Amino acid sequence: MDTFVSTEDLRTFDVDFHTSPVNRIAMNAVISNGINATAKNYDAIRRDTHTYSISLPQGKVTNQKQSGRCWMFAALNCMRFQVMKKLNLEDFELSQNYTFFYDKLEKANYFLESILKTLDMPTDSRLIAHLLTAPVQDGGQWDMIANIVNKYGVVPKSAMPETKSSSSSREMCGYLTEKLRGFACLIRTAHENGATIDELRIKKEEMMTTIYRMLCISLGEPPKTFDFEYTDKDKNFHRDSDLTPKAFYEKYVDINLSDYISLINAPTKTKPFYRSYTVAFLGNVIEGQPVKYVNLPSAELKKAAIAQLKDGEPVWFGCDVGKHSGRDEGIMDLDIFNVEDLFSTKFAMDKGERLDYGQSLMTHAMVFQGVDLDEDGDPIRWRVENSWGDEHGDKGFYLMTDAWFDEYNYQVVVNKKYLPEDALKAFESEPIVLEPWDPMGSLA
Repeated sequence: MDTFVSTEDLRTFDVDFHTSPVNRIAMNAVISNGINATAKNYDAIRRDTHTYSISLPQGKVTNQKQSGRCWMFAALNCMRFQVMKKLNLEDFELSQNYTFFYDKLEKANYFLESILKTLDMPTDSRLIAHLLTAPVQDGGQWDMIANIVNKYGVVPKSAMPETKSSSSSREMCGYLTEKLRGFACLIRTAHENGATIDELRIKKEEMMTTIYRMLCISLGEPPKTFDFEYTDKDKNFHRDSDLTPKAFYEKYVDINLSDYISLINAPTKTKPFYRSYTVAFLGNVIEGQPVKYVNLPSAELKKAAIAQLKDGEPVWFGCDVGKHSGRDEGIMDLDIFNVEDLFSTKFAMDKGERLDYGQSLMTHAMVFQGVDLDEDGDPIRWRVENSWGDEHGDKGFYLMTDAWFDEYNYQVVVNKKYLPEDALKAFESEPIVLEPWDPMGSLA
């Protein structure tokens, strides 16, 4: 074939298309119904039953609505599980708006500090362009929610309910982003005009005061103290008065977040297994723990997750939820759509190649609340608590096949006591620093 598409090439393509009458049938079906609806495999749907040999009890499925807070919802859903178990509750939610407020505040500060660190870099450099892309994006990582909780605690949802801007965050994020880009411009221009770093930090404090005001107006003012009132399953009423958010966390959640480690499965040539990694310029709380992972084979992620589930504790994880996923059915299964048969072509990249070539990355965080094991103790399917409301799947709970886990699940967070010595040693080693735009920084 020449460098351009010729008339002869078009005739060849046309002849090939009309070689099989199935192509025209497929075309008519897709034009009317869409690709996935036409290719849907009902055998896979019938096979994927929401039954599990290990299934943890949980309250009603939460709903992040029009916001990118999946990582935060998933972490708080793990934490609320502990509160419900401890207090004998039928249902309970922690305030996602409360942690959202402080994450935005800390991200604004982190962004301005990043601008101060890069004052002498050209504005059109890739790093500055990356920093300016989304200064206070909704996304985040496990270590980032751990930083917020360790610094600010948590509160029940009743103490700081959702607002329009927390449930639908685009407007607020747009104005915060515009303001922060403007602040970056002011800081860099002042530096070019000879301002000292001390003078720039005075300007930064004024800027952060503005950000705090915008957040209070958008999300409400976070409570400093509150009363915790609840009725347990036995219809007994309880009240705990004048709690601070940190006191509430220590008393009712009581998880040592430093005991939990992020395991990733990124099988690329540039990321050897049994090494630790971090991502440059990815974080929120300046003085908090950095985002850090240890890269392991997929089988090791499964072993650790199963061990934690067997001990009665849910597992936070990050995946590429949109791939081979039926939202209405709540099923993640490599066979749910027969797209290869529909188009008469193979999609042949493996997991590492998909990461390297931009075809896949972490897009969503959820919680494993169960797993179905065969007679040998190997996983068949995973029970997934999502945060998209209860209209899809099994009242909002999804199913992930084990084969899907291998191809599109990238991260689990588990207590370090479930890890073998070689994985712990790898995690504790000095991390390799990945570029800010690396796929392993994508959930944020």
